[in-house]
Amino acid sequence: MASAAASLRIGAKVGLREIRVHLCQRSSGSQGIREFIEKHIVELKKANPDLPILIRECSDVQPKLWARHTFGQEKNVSNNLSADQVTKAVENVLSGKA
Repeated sequence: MASAAASLRIGAKVGLREIRVHLCQRSSGSQGIREFIEKHIVELKKANPDLPILIRECSDVQPKLWARHTFGQEKNVSNNLSADQVTKAVENVLSGKA
């Protein structure tokens, strides 16, 4: 992901207002999102300092990545994904593909 720093930047034309992550601290289903947060969240935030990135932890919750766009539109763009799949989903959100 370090080599793809340009893909981590958001353009104003995308209309993305917020990224929200829901995960469980212990469940195996949230492992991919936990790994993504541990490895890439700092780089993502540095590339997008004005984009709110919210991380919500709760026991036994299904892991999900939400993207909130202009006018309050929200999309659930992942569920039970590996760290690489979460990375790809975030890149798609930032580029406006998801």
